[in-house]
Amino acid sequence: MKRNTGQDRSVTQKWKPATQAVRGGTARSEYGETSEALFLTSGYAYDCAADAAARFAGEQTGMTYSRLQNPTVQMLEERIALLEGAEACRTMATGMAAMTAALLCQLEAGDHLVGGRAAFGSCRWLTDTLLPKFGISTTIVDARDPQQFEDAITDKTKVFFFETPANPTMDVVDLEAVCGIARKHGIVSVVDNAFATPVLQRPMEFGADVVAYSATKMMDGQGRVLAGAVTGSSAFINDVLLPFTRNTGPTLSAFNAWVVLKGLETLDLRARRQSENALQVGRFLETRVPRVLHPGLPSHPQHNLAMRQMDAAGPIFAFEVHGGRNQAHALLDALELIDISNNIGDSRSLMTHPSSTTHSGVAEEKRIEMGVTEGMLRINVGLEDPEDVIADLDQALRVAGL
Repeated sequence: MKRNTGQDRSVTQKWKPATQAVRGGTARSEYGETSEALFLTSGYAYDCAADAAARFAGEQTGMTYSRLQNPTVQMLEERIALLEGAEACRTMATGMAAMTAALLCQLEAGDHLVGGRAAFGSCRWLTDTLLPKFGISTTIVDARDPQQFEDAITDKTKVFFFETPANPTMDVVDLEAVCGIARKHGIVSVVDNAFATPVLQRPMEFGADVVAYSATKMMDGQGRVLAGAVTGSSAFINDVLLPFTRNTGPTLSAFNAWVVLKGLETLDLRARRQSENALQVGRFLETRVPRVLHPGLPSHPQHNLAMRQMDAAGPIFAFEVHGGRNQAHALLDALELIDISNNIGDSRSLMTHPSSTTHSGVAEEKRIEMGVTEGMLRINVGLEDPEDVIADLDQALRVAGL
């Protein structure tokens, strides 16, 4: 089947992100479909045995197996790369598959990684438990202080790994400073940008080498499928990451890729509207609870930094109640509109208690070190009318004694 993208990178790179999110990477079959085609196939046929051999030898372009290439998946990878301003992208089955692959593909026994202390619970499991099992040492630092990255470097340090904003404490990392330190020492910086997406923050513009995502979150944004992505230079994606994923198989399904392609079409609209809604909700909560951690609010200790490197602060933030876990759970149980859910980036408003859900696998002393308190709640503000979200929070706060 003849396929014609009708695009070349010199043209698509000039498009604004909102345009890239709708049209970037589109490859049409001979039928000329306007919506991306969904290729549900595990394998591909060849005209002759010599063609099969040539493709496996890398001497002929074309598909060989959907663990390696799939037309629908490739469209998504090209679209994400364009949005990120990256040379290349590889997608994965989940966000954690993306984080794991981005690290393990470039680390081996004897190497050293410096990681940010505030991170998603599973990411802390990678740095604290998985990597040391393979002889990779790790040092955890307060990523808000770039000097701590510099001070942690050894002659074995290969990677800096951090989130900004961080989950769930909303710590903001100075991308330019930390990535600059990494570049100076020949260290690869890997940034988890899932909270912001490339619509709101583009770490590569500040010197990041690799940017990884849970595309489950804002990119799909409607709670439908799991997906992950890793972006970087062509050399990193094709020569370092691809050999790892080719042989370990954290492959994104064509169907999930197609769903995320549809999600990207509205990403710019959703991310900006949900950011606006979250600001309204955050301002309300500042009048009712002891502490709100929202980078878009002047009360956040790193507000100025966040606004320098983000176009908007996103839909997710945290706040604390003074009554610990009991009061936090009481508030959750009183919600009528907002769902209790550990997901984020959804078009629906969701809330969770990190200490007992997303970070329950992290030892208590490490949760305390990270700043994940028993009274902390994380909220994802959706596309509902913010006044309805505020009204639900208002009545739940009153039920919980706040």
